Amino acid sequence: MERKLIKWDNRFQIGHKLIDDQHMKLFEMINDLYTSFIEGTVNENTHKLVDEMIKYTDYHFKVEEKFFEKYSYPEIEQHKEKHLSFVNKVVEFKQGLESEKVTVPYDIMNFLRQWLINHILKEDKKFAEFFSEKEIELKL
Repeated sequence: MERKLIKWDNRFQIGHKLIDDQHMKLFEMINDLYTSFIEGTVNENTHKLVDEMIKYTDYHFKVEEKFFEKYSYPEIEQHKEKHLSFVNKVVEFKQGLESEKVTVPYDIMNFLRQWLINHILKEDKKFAEFFSEKEIELKL
């Protein structure tokens, strides 16, 4: 049985390898949390996986925002607000885990899955279209 909560497919590609690879890594991280949940090892792994998610999303968001600034993406502030909202929610989940107010990571997994799908398909597709129209290749 395949243990995936979220499956990568072509509709999530924004057409820039660097960003697509980072999005795939985020999918993988959510699926690692899900696998841990299914295997019953969630108690040992949840804190570590959530910490990794926080660190990696911070890195990923900084990469995106660097491109936004470099190429004057017109919706930079709105996009950055969505990133900040995500980080705040994940930190809230982390604090809930640490205080044991959140014991079942299902809400965390569901939030991560829904947020990432919606964010890529709506927000990230917008900036991909902007960069494509301007014929901008995203490279570090």
